Amino acid sequence: MLIPILILLAIPLFLIAFVLGSFVWHHVSTKGLAYFGRPRAEREQFKKKLARLGRVLRPLLRPLGSRLSDPNQFASAYHGIYVPGNSCNEVSLERAVQYAPQPNDIFVVTQMKCGTTWMQQLVYETLSRGRGDLSDEGHGHMAAVSPWLESFNGVSVDDAPLVGAAQARIIKTHLPASLCPYHQNAKYIYVTRHPVSAFRSCVDFFHANAGPLTPPEDALLNWYCSDRMWWGSWPDHVDGFWRRAQERSNVAFFHFEELTQDLPAAIRRLARFLDYELTDEELALVAEKGSFSYMKAHEAQFEMMIPPSFFSAEATFFKSGSARRHEEVEATQTERIGAFCRNELDGGAYPLARFYPDVAAG
Repeated sequence: MLIPILILLAIPLFLIAFVLGSFVWHHVSTKGLAYFGRPRAEREQFKKKLARLGRVLRPLLRPLGSRLSDPNQFASAYHGIYVPGNSCNEVSLERAVQYAPQPNDIFVVTQMKCGTTWMQQLVYETLSRGRGDLSDEGHGHMAAVSPWLESFNGVSVDDAPLVGAAQARIIKTHLPASLCPYHQNAKYIYVTRHPVSAFRSCVDFFHANAGPLTPPEDALLNWYCSDRMWWGSWPDHVDGFWRRAQERSNVAFFHFEELTQDLPAAIRRLARFLDYELTDEELALVAEKGSFSYMKAHEAQFEMMIPPSFFSAEATFFKSGSARRHEEVEATQTERIGAFCRNELDGGAYPLARFYPDVAAG
C-alpha cells in the first residue's frame, strides 16, 4: 500500500522538476549568444527540440495559464518601468541606463512591436550599402550584430561588430526617453506605429511566446492601457521621444506607416540622417533587403530578437507587414486604446491628430 502512495506522491514532484528543469535548461541554452551565435542549421535543430518539449509542456502548463491574468507576473521592474523577465532583469537594466554612448553608436529605439527589427535591418543595410551579410558566412543573425542594450540576450555592446565605413555600432533599445542614455554625438532613430496596430501585434507576441501562459485578452488590454506596460505606455513613450526629436538634431523620428507607404523615400531620409550618400543601385539593394518579402524569406536571420521559447519555436515572426492591423481589432478595444492615448497625450507634444487622426477623433 505504501509503495503506490509514494508513487502517486512522486509523480507531481517529478512533473514539477521536469517543468522547472526545462525552463532552466532553456535559459542556459539561450542566454547571451548561446543561441544567436550558432550557425543556422544548429539553431533550426535547437528549435525542433524546443518544439518537441513544448508539445509536452503545453498540457502541463495549461491549468496554470488559466489562473494567470497579469502580463507582469514574471516581469522585472526598474524605476517604475516594467520589462519582460525572460529578456531583462534589474542588473541588465542598470547596466543599460548607465551605459555611456559613443560617437559611433546608432540607437534604434521603439516601444515594442512598432517596427524595431525592420529599422535595424534598414540601418544595417544602409551602413553596408545594401551588401550586408547575415548568413553563416557573415554576421549570422541580427541579434549577433545589433546588441539589445537592456537585455541579457544576444551580443553584448562590447562584442558587437562595427558596421560599414562609419564603423558604427547599431544598438536596439526599448527604453523610454527618461531612461535612455543620451550623448549629443550619438545618433537616435525612433520608430512608432498606430497604437491599435501595436496592441494587435502585442497580443500575437504573447500567444506566440507564452502559449498556454498567455493572459486573457482583456487583461492584455488593461495592461496595454496603463503605465504597467513594458517600457511604459505607448503615449508616454512616443511623447518623450517626439520632444527629444524636436529639440535635438541627432534624433530622427519615423512612423511605421511611412515605411510601408514609400520605403525608398524613407531610406533616403534615413541615409541623409546617417550622413550616407547612396547611389541608385545601393538604394535599390537596401530597399530590396528591407522589403517584407525579403525579410520573410530570410526569417531565420531576423526572427524574434528574444530566443525562441517552447511555444514560439514553430511560430512565424513576420505576420503581414501591414500598416492596417488596427482594422483587425474589435471596436470596443479600439475605442479603449484611443481614449487612453487621447487622455495621456492631452497637453503633450506629440501631434496625435496629425499622424493618427482616427485615434485623435475617437
